[in-house]
Amino acid sequence: MKKMIVMAIVMVAIVACSGGNKKSTADSKASASIDGAKIYKSNCMLCHGDDGKLGLNNSKDLTVSKLTKEERIDIITNGKNTMVGFSSLLDEDEIKAVADYTFTLK
Repeated sequence: MKKMIVMAIVMVAIVACSGGNKKSTADSKASASIDGAKIYKSNCMLCHGDDGKLGLNNSKDLTVSKLTKEERIDIITNGKNTMVGFSSLLDEDEIKAVADYTFTLK
């Protein structure tokens, strides 16, 4: 229980420190390419690990996930269980880029 509370505090701190500079979809499309790996490493690696297998705070092993791209986008956007949603931090294109990147972790 104590570990869950500590992880919840860490996740809140990460979200708070990530900044609130949500880009508009138009801004995202203006950029040549969105680096899903970089976004993953900034926001997801703490719990899922660099290789997607860490499992910290009960996070899923992304290397064996059978979720579709749409399901991954939904979870990244809205969160699930102890995972927070990233809709307030990432725009739609960035979330899609992260979802695409997670498929490379297999």
